[in-house]
Amino acid sequence: MSEFRHDPVQKRWVIVAVERGRRPSDFKIEKKDKGKAKFCPFCYGNEDKTPPEIFAIREAGTAPDSPGWQVRVIPNKFPALAIEGDIGRRGLGIFDLMNGVGAHEVIVETPEHELHMGDMEVDHLFQIVKIYRDRIADLYKDERLRYALIFKNHGEVAGASLEHPHTQLIATPITPRTIAAELDSAREHFLAKERCLFCDIMNQETALKERIVIDTEDFLVLAPFASRFPFETWILPRKHTHDYTLSSDELLYSFAETLKDILYRLKTALNDPPFNFVLHTSPSTIPRPGKSTYWSTLPYDYHWHIEIIPRLTKVAGFEWGTGFYINPTPPEIAAEYLRGVGQDTEVEE
Repeated sequence: MSEFRHDPVQKRWVIVAVERGRRPSDFKIEKKDKGKAKFCPFCYGNEDKTPPEIFAIREAGTAPDSPGWQVRVIPNKFPALAIEGDIGRRGLGIFDLMNGVGAHEVIVETPEHELHMGDMEVDHLFQIVKIYRDRIADLYKDERLRYALIFKNHGEVAGASLEHPHTQLIATPITPRTIAAELDSAREHFLAKERCLFCDIMNQETALKERIVIDTEDFLVLAPFASRFPFETWILPRKHTHDYTLSSDELLYSFAETLKDILYRLKTALNDPPFNFVLHTSPSTIPRPGKSTYWSTLPYDYHWHIEIIPRLTKVAGFEWGTGFYINPTPPEIAAEYLRGVGQDTEVEE
């Protein structure tokens, strides 16, 4: 029988539709011929086709905005938000308005046009996740900005307009609704129990072992109890920590190892599916006017994490109309399948 499952973080219900269930092997993506290669502004030699770089890891002696880089951070050429200007909060009758102020950056992960993040060397991936930390920390110095989201779109179905491996960062002057819901749930749980909600989830999942994919000294990778989508996975630091920007180099190296591991497993198990991942971390804690204690419990109740969503099913009318998600593959089955994937596993063609 199908089940309604409740997510205590977002406080939403998910339908795990066992009776219309699909086996993990049913989700393997069929590869299509990519056809003739298109021009790519992120490849070597095309640095003049992008805005000037904000930061780059380069070979010694190479000039900015030229070949010789390993990782490159640039402003998005077509930004959703502009860094210049005032927020300009104002009302329009019952409605609220503000100017489209924020930041929109692109982290070009590698000069190699088709290198999957799951196939990168750990040392290289370590440089990328350190850049995530440093760019968020830098943007949080801007008092106009409340939240910075790191996200990756891999594959056209997941929203990637360019194939070249890259991650994006968008910083906004408001805390996004999804993050606000997590913050509220975490705070309520802490005020009631004096414990972190995410730590409680990890402790329970570790005891049950049904939905654990990877368990290391520093990180836990699990399929959430109320997974919205087949093979949805979360990466959480074992030690309680609310703010990604406070992560040490040692922790981030371990994070790079874990991120590579789970992305390799998903790539291998599902034949390189399109996916999104998002990094949920603490908002900027610069005191807000009139709300000096607004984030007073944040170091105790919130817990940064990454959510990875393979794009294997489509959100349709029922989901949009109700807010329920229908997942045809129980997370217990997905986790078991991913546990069986190792570095020697071959993708079936």
